[in-house]
Amino acid sequence: MDLLWLALLAGLAALPPVYEWHKQVILLAIGVVQLGEGWIVSHLPRRGPAYSVLLKILLATLLIDHTGELSINSSYWPIYFLPVVTAAEYFEALGTLLWTTLAAAAYCSYLSPFFNPSIEDYDLTTESYGLLAIRVLFFFLAAMVVNRFVVESRRRTEQYQELAETLAETNRRLEQAQEAARRSERLAALGQLSAGLAHEIRNPLGVIKGSAEMLAQKVSKTDLLAGELSGYILTESNRLSALVTRFLDFARPLHAELEPGSVTAVLDRGLERVTTAWKGPAITVQRRYQPELPRVELDPDLLEQAFVNLIQNAFEAMGGSGGTLRVEAATATTDVIEVVIEDTGPGILPELREQIFNPFVTTRKTGVGLGLSIVAKIVDGHHGNIHIENAVHGASGARFVIRFPRTGQAGGRGAASKPTSARYAKIEST
Repeated sequence: MDLLWLALLAGLAALPPVYEWHKQVILLAIGVVQLGEGWIVSHLPRRGPAYSVLLKILLATLLIDHTGELSINSSYWPIYFLPVVTAAEYFEALGTLLWTTLAAAAYCSYLSPFFNPSIEDYDLTTESYGLLAIRVLFFFLAAMVVNRFVVESRRRTEQYQELAETLAETNRRLEQAQEAARRSERLAALGQLSAGLAHEIRNPLGVIKGSAEMLAQKVSKTDLLAGELSGYILTESNRLSALVTRFLDFARPLHAELEPGSVTAVLDRGLERVTTAWKGPAITVQRRYQPELPRVELDPDLLEQAFVNLIQNAFEAMGGSGGTLRVEAATATTDVIEVVIEDTGPGILPELREQIFNPFVTTRKTGVGLGLSIVAKIVDGHHGNIHIENAVHGASGARFVIRFPRTGQAGGRGAASKPTSARYAKIEST
């Protein structure tokens, strides 16, 4: 297009009057303004279009002045279509009319003796004025046609952008739903396997534990080594028994008794449980709850356990030197409540984020990898979804985002929520 512009302007420069150097300079200036228009608009988005149209009107007026004995009758008068079309491209209907009026006024100014003293030497007929009126009306006609086309193009572009955003959001939700479905299938299969293994292990484990207790009672006083070894057997048996219990909890079918409730109240109970039992370095907890948060369908006990698991993991991740836990609750969309639990710990490696909710996947040396699987199972039972994102408030850390469908009835506030005119309540640290 730039080459085409240059070719058209070169063609105008080659037409009579060929030896009028003023015309060549003005056409060159018009070409420079046209080619630099994109740069002007990008660097001055608010005033750039106006500057571009104004420069073109001035240059068009100068070109008319230097290309005819009687300027108003110059054969280069269509040059005014350039600023008129530019205004129609950048402005709405009213702005286009105003700029077109200014262009027409600049063209008609050569009828005034003040701007064109030689006009007094000519006798303009009614037909001449009629021809001038036709040209001016064509300015407005071209402006309105182009502006209508541009406005319609903008409207279609906005529609396509909205459609693209809707499709992107739909695809994202579909991917989350597919991932949740695959996770549910894996959890169901592993749950059945875990239940069978746990039951098979529990019976011989009970025999081992009972035998070790009897052995400890018989030989602990006469054989210190045998007593010590039997103590090891009891300790490890108890640890295995606790592990089997966790397997059974994971494998047990989830029966969530859902009822409308406040998710922030459940969050606060989970925070209180973890902070009360925490014995490590000081952890700062920041709550950010949206006031008047709508209720969600939830099972208070199950959801509290899910929150406890997430918060406990966050505390343990920051346990080495302390840190900050941020807990947020707000409406993500009109029908979705979003809960965010974010810590300032070391975070989770990107290659583990897709598998972190699978059973037996853990980042801790002593972990079993069932905690987050149970959390995902509970969230699925609440018809929600959970995923992990990059931390927002720091370079490191894990950010768990949980989304629940709302019940459709507003008014449920958590214990920590307080009325305020702002979108979020004041950050509370404990």
